[in-house]
Amino acid sequence: MRLALLTATLAPLFGCAVRAQVPDPHAAAAAYATAAAQGDVAAIYAMLTTRARRALSMEDVQKLVDGERAELLEQARTMTAKGVEIAARARLLFEDGEEAALDLHDGRFWIAGAGTIPGGAATPEGALDELRRVVARRSYAGLLRLLTPATRAALEEDLRGLVTGLERADTLPVETHGDDATANVPGGHRVKLKREGGIWRVQDFD
Repeated sequence: MRLALLTATLAPLFGCAVRAQVPDPHAAAAAYATAAAQGDVAAIYAMLTTRARRALSMEDVQKLVDGERAELLEQARTMTAKGVEIAARARLLFEDGEEAALDLHDGRFWIAGAGTIPGGAATPEGALDELRRVVARRSYAGLLRLLTPATRAALEEDLRGLVTGLERADTLPVETHGDDATANVPGGHRVKLKREGGIWRVQDFD
């Protein structure tokens, strides 16, 4: 278990929920920098979230600190260096797997990205990471939000044509060869089907 796991569990500390008065993330960063520099296991453990404490015991944190003292010292120096910027972010995780990110600016949180709001990516790598997450969630809506407007419009138009062509599926000509079948759909679409275990399923369509 690496220190990266420990620092990841501290992330929510810098992205607190909205309250009447938003805590200063600089204070949290300074407290962690002090604890990291001193190797203060108790202080570091106290800063963990409830969820993190279920994954890490005090003994686990002690082992991490003992094995990563040099990295902790480097983190402390980096966090207290002149000109360092502290960014606060809150993450909201919903039951359906969608996620909303909020950034703290001028004492209030602003939406950086949400399930139904296109946050956008500042780098190609960021866009690829978003693609990985929406595919992992099997989120069709999320996938559409990642596409360029032209590609999204073309895809939606293509799917609308398929839906329209399948409105009277029982009247479509279907070529069947054993356990394979092909249906030509109005609008230029073709759907390939396959029977497995007595059940017909869509194998491919274009």
